[in-house]
Amino acid sequence: MFELWITALKGIYENSGLIALSRGNIVMLLVAFAFLYLAIRRGFEPLLLVPIAFGCLLANLPGTEILAGGPASGIMAMDAVTQSEVPSGGFLYFARSGITHELFPIIIFMGIGALTDFGPLLANPITFLLGASAQLGVFVAVTGAMWWGFTIKEAAGIGIIGGADGPTAIYLCSKLSPHLLGAVAVAAYSYMSLVPLIQPPVIKLLTSKADRAIKMDQLRPVSKLERVLFPILATMVCGLVLPACAALVGLLMFGNLLRESGCTERLSQAAQNEILNTTTIFLGLSVGSTMGAETFLQWTTIKIIILGLIAFGFSTVGGLLLGQVFKIASHGKINPTIGSAGVSAVPMAARVVQKVVQKENPSSFLLMHAMGPNVAGVIGTAVAAGAMLTLLTK
Repeated sequence: MFELWITALKGIYENSGLIALSRGNIVMLLVAFAFLYLAIRRGFEPLLLVPIAFGCLLANLPGTEILAGGPASGIMAMDAVTQSEVPSGGFLYFARSGITHELFPIIIFMGIGALTDFGPLLANPITFLLGASAQLGVFVAVTGAMWWGFTIKEAAGIGIIGGADGPTAIYLCSKLSPHLLGAVAVAAYSYMSLVPLIQPPVIKLLTSKADRAIKMDQLRPVSKLERVLFPILATMVCGLVLPACAALVGLLMFGNLLRESGCTERLSQAAQNEILNTTTIFLGLSVGSTMGAETFLQWTTIKIIILGLIAFGFSTVGGLLLGQVFKIASHGKINPTIGSAGVSAVPMAARVVQKVVQKENPSSFLLMHAMGPNVAGVIGTAVAAGAMLTLLTK
């Protein structure tokens, strides 16, 4: 009897993940723990980093087969209708299909649209240009990635990190360079979560104390007609000019239309809450599951993280430089710091602007002014992604 117990325990050990645990797996598990610490203890984008970190943890537990699947895996299941064997797989294999079939990023955009007030952008349409100028980092990073040896499609997938828009980065990368998806997604979401640390030094470097202390006039009221017409017209214009961005921009605007129409409150609440939260969970787990040691621990990943930081930095610089131009053209009526909110990290980048300016002038309230370029940045990044898709998939 004792020998049977020993044999059983030996069999469990030989089939456990412990025997297959590599140094790479251990490193990635430590990365997952670091992400969990940043999310839970430090509060850096916990809604994103917790699912990503846990997906990374699951992906680096050998032998679980939670990621296994597809025709090449040999895992089969019986189809209840045809009574024939079909390729099957683990939970995360099917969850990742939400990325490969572009479902999750687009649903996230619908939720963002339902959550976002486009009023500040409509009240001051010139801030569209600040959102556009904050795409500078995208094209700087594309150039840098090509110089560093990446193909043009890989460079486009990397460069979009500069928009600080995780769903758009995932959407574009899954179409142009899916083998880089894990590193690009992690870099994009990491820099989104680090906006409060990265942007303030750049703002202070490119603006003076007098610049940061500028108070701006209150924004004009925006009518309901404007709010309702904008998502409809924006979808039509973007869809006709750049059909490749119709999915992203269209669902962003659809979500906003649910918010502003006044007759779809239940749908708007669902898009903002249950649907968005559920999709965020599966998107995060799926992104984290791409962080397997064999694919993530490469020099290519380090390059992508470096290029992502360059892209994000130049995007912030681009918005601030145009903000300085607006300050001069308006004879000091526009605070140039709102240009830094042109990146797509909504509403975090706008909150950073508010925090920075209030240190210089406690009576200055620029949050809503900064939301204009912040929202424009979301649209601008989606349009940039559509332009890249149009040019690189034809």
